[in-house]
Amino acid sequence: MALNRKKQLSKIKRRHLVTYSHPESIISEQFREIRTNMKFINKSENKIFLITSPKDGEGKSTMVANLAVSMAQQKEKILVIDANLREPIIHSIFKIPNEKGLTNVLTGHTSLEDALYQTEVSRLEVLTSGSHSFNPAELLETRGMKELLKKLAQLYDVVLIDAPSAIKSTETRVIANQCDGVVLVLNKGKTEIELAIETKKVLELAHAKIVGAILNEG
Repeated sequence: MALNRKKQLSKIKRRHLVTYSHPESIISEQFREIRTNMKFINKSENKIFLITSPKDGEGKSTMVANLAVSMAQQKEKILVIDANLREPIIHSIFKIPNEKGLTNVLTGHTSLEDALYQTEVSRLEVLTSGSHSFNPAELLETRGMKELLKKLAQLYDVVLIDAPSAIKSTETRVIANQCDGVVLVLNKGKTEIELAIETKKVLELAHAKIVGAILNEG
């Protein structure tokens, strides 16, 4: 029996989502502060934000997921997109399937409506990476991606895009300048200053608008 995937609730992996499982914790309060700071830069026309980091393993995806939950708790309609087509993880955090998602929408094999998942958090939906793509950079550079982002900006209050490392992956640079802002996640004790500076230069060369950074101490 076919199910409307948008109506299917996902079972959240609570150990990753502190803002969901422990909303009164100090960590949750820190995410509320980040959310508030983003509101200052989030004018009505700024809705699409790409989140990236200098290298892998800096907690970026967990940051995206928790920030999305925190925003949705304020009665905003939020969408998380997993644009890490090589090593996706958002579907694991939210415990949802990944057979259909962004790649399937962009190739025309799946409608946007059929690819969206409603999470346990009210007003928070997820568009996973989808089927494996052999040419992620080329796929994300298509006109279809630009049109999709324009459509999503009309449907959601905020769209958070989880992208791979800006240094490692060309596709991050490809879509960075299609977004209203880019937020860097830096890991205290792990991110080298030189690499952070290089990441900033790479994004600026891609004409991306860097609007801030989040220091992750985890």
